[in-house]
Amino acid sequence: MPTYQELKAQAEALLQQAEELRKQELRGVIAEIKAKMADYGITVEELAGTAGRGRGRGKGVPKYRGPNGETWSGGPGRKPAWVQQILAAGGDIERYRIQPA
Repeated sequence: MPTYQELKAQAEALLQQAEELRKQELRGVIAEIKAKMADYGITVEELAGTAGRGRGRGKGVPKYRGPNGETWSGGPGRKPAWVQQILAAGGDIERYRIQPA
């Protein structure tokens, strides 16, 4: 019966062999994937599932300009402090609407 140390050495040797084979096979697998991607016109973004997503919604076009030049798109969500202050003081936010050029 083999000893623990002998079995451990065999296991390590097998793991090393397996890793070497994986590296050898990896080149072929990558080449196959690239060929399939070229055949079907698949991009890396499509493969990763990120195609067409962009970088999020981004900021909206400013519709209001505050007394100190701050802007606000008027969209949903929390109102900026300057808008809250104007409204709390009974002001009309429409006075701050940016007029189209």
